Amino acid sequence: MGFPEYIFVVAATVDPAVEEEWNDWYNNVHLPEITACPGFRRSARYVHEEGDVRNYLTIYEISGKEALEGVQFSTRRGWGRFTSQVKATVRVYRRLSLREGSDAQRKR
Repeated sequence: MGFPEYIFVVAATVDPAVEEEWNDWYNNVHLPEITACPGFRRSARYVHEEGDVRNYLTIYEISGKEALEGVQFSTRRGWGRFTSQVKATVRVYRRLSLREGSDAQRKR
């Protein structure tokens, strides 16, 4: 499957005191319930580790900006009990162009 036209991106840092518990909640509760919302197609989480600091990135493939206007999404979004321990930026991106590299071309 290729790159999506729209992605919803969440970048977050978390208080280390709750990080393990937050990751468990995010992976097993939050990610599945958000991905199940209308207009959400799939999701993936990433982490960047530098020393003791971890920066988390979640990418959701969405059908368009309207996915963020649904009732299910509006009731499920947010950090729940971790609100005061999470710093995040949230953005929707629309793809502008697409290119394939030499590895992708060799696989055809």
